[in-house]
Amino acid sequence: MKFLRKNLDKVKPLFEKGGKYEKFAPAFFGIDTLLFVPNHTTKTGAHIRDAVDLKRVMITVVIALLPALFFGMWNIGYQYFSQIAGSDMSFMALFGYGALKMLPMIIVSYGVGLGIEFAFAIYRGHEVNEGYLVTGLLIPMIMPIDLPLWMLAVSVVFAVIIGKEAFGGTGMNILNPALVARAFALFSYTGFMSGDQVWITDAKVDGLSGETILGTLALGKETSTSVFDMFMGYMPGSIGETSVLFILIGAIILLFTGIASWRIMLSSVLGASLVAFLFNAVGSETNDLINFPWYQHLLVGGFAFGMVFMATDPVSSAQTNKGKWIYGFLIGVFSILIRVVNPTLPEGVMMAILLMNVFAPTIDHYVIQGNIKRRQKRLKPQKA
Repeated sequence: MKFLRKNLDKVKPLFEKGGKYEKFAPAFFGIDTLLFVPNHTTKTGAHIRDAVDLKRVMITVVIALLPALFFGMWNIGYQYFSQIAGSDMSFMALFGYGALKMLPMIIVSYGVGLGIEFAFAIYRGHEVNEGYLVTGLLIPMIMPIDLPLWMLAVSVVFAVIIGKEAFGGTGMNILNPALVARAFALFSYTGFMSGDQVWITDAKVDGLSGETILGTLALGKETSTSVFDMFMGYMPGSIGETSVLFILIGAIILLFTGIASWRIMLSSVLGASLVAFLFNAVGSETNDLINFPWYQHLLVGGFAFGMVFMATDPVSSAQTNKGKWIYGFLIGVFSILIRVVNPTLPEGVMMAILLMNVFAPTIDHYVIQGNIKRRQKRLKPQKA
């Protein structure tokens, strides 16, 4: 590292003001600050002195994602080889197979996304923001494992340009960029994002099925997956969404470090539980998703992953404490409503979060206005 630091310092003057490559300074300093702690501080304007910067926040979120990512890699191999007689079911065989399927998606996501980020930074003449460190990992974790890489690349381009840069970049976007990428892929490449073979890789083996639990129920079929398997993640699904256990480990990291909001997580669970419980009470002879036990709704699909890593996005979520309760509760409500009512879209978490991303500023506005009115009422009229 000392050798790298020495060489970066040697070429640094070329990218500073007046240097030969001044125009490419954002790209150089973006790489520099990613590899090393910045050695400069704010010199003008009001600011807070703190050791926690955006880079450290993003790295912490990436660390919180790793348990679900590593389990997902193992689960790719497990779901595939467990249905092929005579397969090597050792941990390394399963994990290695999954890693080989997943790593190209991660490389494409970061390569395309960071390339656009650097291009916009150079064009606009501002520093490269670290926000894509998380988005670049989230996108492949919420996509089907066999999605063609070119489709993934196009989805990333749309998410970064339309979902973020069009609004001004990191911190200015109103929608979660990772969910924008998934929504674009869903509506543009529906055949690859839904159906019987969207998850299990190389699904050419006779009898090999890749339906998720929600997809199975939406088609009127029964599911035999146990609650334990749902919680542990021994079931088909996108990389990040299968294991509630490892998602909860990530949630603990985010809550302990104060990065994610426990109010959003808890209220979303309450909202989803209430609606699912009411559906169970009503019952149905034609819709199995209505009869699906309310607590199991919390264990399948992308609900847990969405609540921990997507709904709590500090940029696109509500900012006030009361607003976070309302925002999270409505996400939970709409997640179950979309799952149950719309048979063509059994996974409703993505749409619910994107919908509430749009209304988050409105929620905060009315919360603030309500606080102002209550404080005005408490003011006693002044005597003449």
